[in-house]
Amino acid sequence: MTQRVLILGASGKVGRHSARAFAAAGWDVRRFDRARDDLIQAARGCDVIVHGMNPPDYHDWQGIMPAITRAVIEAARAAGACVILPGNVYHYGDQGGVWSQDTPPNPVSRKGAIRLRMERDLAASGVQTIVLRAGNFIDPEGRDCVMARLYLRALGRGRITLPGPIDTRQAMCFLPDWARAAVALAERRHSLARFEDVPFPGHTLSARDIRDGLERLMQRRLSVTPFPWWLFTLTAPVWELAREMREMRYLWHTDHALCGARLAALLPGFEVTPLDRVLRQMLPA
Repeated sequence: MTQRVLILGASGKVGRHSARAFAAAGWDVRRFDRARDDLIQAARGCDVIVHGMNPPDYHDWQGIMPAITRAVIEAARAAGACVILPGNVYHYGDQGGVWSQDTPPNPVSRKGAIRLRMERDLAASGVQTIVLRAGNFIDPEGRDCVMARLYLRALGRGRITLPGPIDTRQAMCFLPDWARAAVALAERRHSLARFEDVPFPGHTLSARDIRDGLERLMQRRLSVTPFPWWLFTLTAPVWELAREMREMRYLWHTDHALCGARLAALLPGFEVTPLDRVLRQMLPA
């Protein structure tokens, strides 16, 4: 019997890659349209809901995210569906290290507190939930990801942009890999707990790693330049994106990685795309 998945945020980067991965695995894919569809009606008959719906550029998270979470819980409960949430690392705060599902939360930002509350609401709801937690997304199909918007913003001029110290490591995630893992976890959801927190280790990279990898592929030297945080400080009072990104600046000064033990236990043999192939797909044509 064909399984059915509802993709929330289907036009966004998580939604696009998720829809493609589930379709490739033989699932019936239903895409939610906020302007046209009722969420409870759209979820009817669905086995899994991928919750990729997110206000762009951090817009009004405090007001919008709780309402979205309540609606998703209601729809999943009515359908008897499992929710897969693309978790992030915001709730870990600024204490560096290798973060796992057992690392105590310690949010130091409003957005970290909002995301933590979102996950706790899902856990308390009784709806089966899989938080597939990743670091900065790498989207090979668009420019709306941290890799493109920050690190590679001046690549055409032969520069790598440094949002923090050059050797500070970050957890990063190639989105097609995340989507494949989401499908694999969805297909074994009946053997999982009602709430699963699964860190997705992806690639752990510093700006130096990114520069060195691109130099190998491009066969040329690349310089480095600091990200213009000063501009975001100056414009924060009147520019929402600048204000919200500035709040997350601490992450680029926090050396961290995600532990892969839980994912390896659930999906033995799962392999991520090699780094050279990831970086090659991020190069401009």
